[in-house]
Amino acid sequence: MTPAAVDDGARPGSAGAPAGISHWIAAALALCIAAAAPARAQSVDDGDKAGVFDDRIVFGQSAALSGPAGSLGIDMRLGLLAAFAEANGRGGVHGRRLELVSLDDSYEPETAVANTRQLATEENVFALIGAVGTPTARAAVPVAAEAGAPYIAPFTGAEFLRDPELRHVVNLRASYFQETEAIVDSLVGAGGVDRIAILYQDDSFGRAGYEGVLRALDRRDMAPVAIGVYPRNTTVVKTALLDLVSRDPGAVVAIGAYRPIAAFIAWARRIGFEPVFSTISFVGSGALVEELGADGVGVYVSQVVPAPTGGKSPVAAAYRAALAAHAPDAAPGFVSFEGYLAGRLAILGLERCDPPGRACFIDAFRGMETVDIDGFPLSFGENDNQGSDAVYLTAIGADGRFHAVESFAEEARPR
Repeated sequence: MTPAAVDDGARPGSAGAPAGISHWIAAALALCIAAAAPARAQSVDDGDKAGVFDDRIVFGQSAALSGPAGSLGIDMRLGLLAAFAEANGRGGVHGRRLELVSLDDSYEPETAVANTRQLATEENVFALIGAVGTPTARAAVPVAAEAGAPYIAPFTGAEFLRDPELRHVVNLRASYFQETEAIVDSLVGAGGVDRIAILYQDDSFGRAGYEGVLRALDRRDMAPVAIGVYPRNTTVVKTALLDLVSRDPGAVVAIGAYRPIAAFIAWARRIGFEPVFSTISFVGSGALVEELGADGVGVYVSQVVPAPTGGKSPVAAAYRAALAAHAPDAAPGFVSFEGYLAGRLAILGLERCDPPGRACFIDAFRGMETVDIDGFPLSFGENDNQGSDAVYLTAIGADGRFHAVESFAEEARPR
């Protein structure tokens, strides 16, 4: 595992203990998850029927369960387990329980490759599900393909995963290009902002979001007034901040994980730099609010799932009920909601295959066309491996909660 770089940009005004404690809690949880995974006999067929047993179907997950993006993997896993527990409570799928083996990759591509290989060959899982991040997915997808394992609902909107030639990849969420288009459209249209800067993480995830912002600006005959970059798995953001401050943008679109983005915004507020701050769903909304505290008020975030609380969404109500039954002390959030939807998506595919098999599972999505999960619409096709195109705009209010907004010109307020 590649160690995270030394943090020389801790959020100002904080004692540092909560973040450190969270890191060690996440690391300890990851070790417990790995230690708790029982040794498993392989299923009879190491190909199409891999991971399928008489009484269960075993999925695998390689995700960040520790480090600066650890909250994302922990919450994705939580949502997946809630969906699987819900199905298991009804007798499973075709009489088989759903199980999940999770391994920690700390958001590092090399570890994701090793984990994916272990899950696909040693654990002999039916499919990979709920991976976290673009750089890890880019590294792991070829490994899954070589093993013949479906790669389901990764927590990333990277465009390369939307290639219809990747038959074993099934995406749940809208793409980063769709999120950044919605952000720029709102900033320029209703917001009237004409000077937009970009902050991005220096890896394939950050560049995917950066490219999305560039495309959205280019459609409007615009270009970024400033660009700032920081290294993955660090909060080394001060140089990037100074690069942006010098150009005095009216808005900053930030592409990164919650801890560095929170550090950037907190430092900006300390020095009186107050453009409109916006970011995309991968940031990890719940963790971002925790990291920012009072500094989060007015920060805008695009989402790819409906609000997990409030409103009248049937799928959100189903998610909250499943989460409460599985983990009564867990608070609902956007990331675990996406994990829950990922689990429900996998269940939809399995329900169409009796007996279950990998080839049937993938073909089920390609032929699924329009379906919905308790009112959350999905549409697939032979040349379309992405189920949802929905993007929702939200803002952090003074109450520390996310509120739906029609545009980034609208003030966040309780509804």
